[in-house]
Amino acid sequence: MVIAGYEHRFVPSSDLKSARTALVLHGTGGDENDLLPLARLVLPEANLLSPRGNVPENGMARFFRRLAEGVFDEEDLRIRTEGLGKFVAEAAATYGFDPSAVIAIGYSNGANIAASLLLREPDRLAGAALLHAMVPFTPEALPDLRGKPIFLSSGRNDPIVPQENSQRLADLFRSAGANVEHFWHSSGHSLSQAEATAAQEWANGFIRRSRR
Repeated sequence: MVIAGYEHRFVPSSDLKSARTALVLHGTGGDENDLLPLARLVLPEANLLSPRGNVPENGMARFFRRLAEGVFDEEDLRIRTEGLGKFVAEAAATYGFDPSAVIAIGYSNGANIAASLLLREPDRLAGAALLHAMVPFTPEALPDLRGKPIFLSSGRNDPIVPQENSQRLADLFRSAGANVEHFWHSSGHSLSQAEATAAQEWANGFIRRSRR
């Protein structure tokens, strides 16, 4: 099924209506299946909503255009971010999950569009786990992210995302009021078991706090 221009997979929880929903966003060249095991590890009781990026780049799927490595087409990013927000809303209506309980889990390009969604349409997401994300754009005014749990994972040897950029994204979210946990590891841009475990522990922590 295609919703709002996105091929996708939806894997319902056993308690579809009351469960959180993980919005699963792959990296460049991935697809809607790539990060499902990671999302299940991080949020084992969640519905999984995993779209395939609909912007081709040399045969690889992405969520928005870039002009060069680390240089984003900001107008296309704006349009695609709005489109992703529409996709989440229409998917919630189609499948019957709670649109106010969506947690993004994104890697690289997928993490970047999730960060853009937080900055442009913060009500679309209740929180996010962003792995190897960059600052997608600098907003003219900070959104209200008060209390939103955000997990960032950054590699100290990442050749694509400079440490300074990772730190600036964390500071941007904190300035907007988000509850940010920033996990640093020694790997490069590829996903590591250490950050998957850290994301799982982060999710366990905020879920426990939300149930108090």
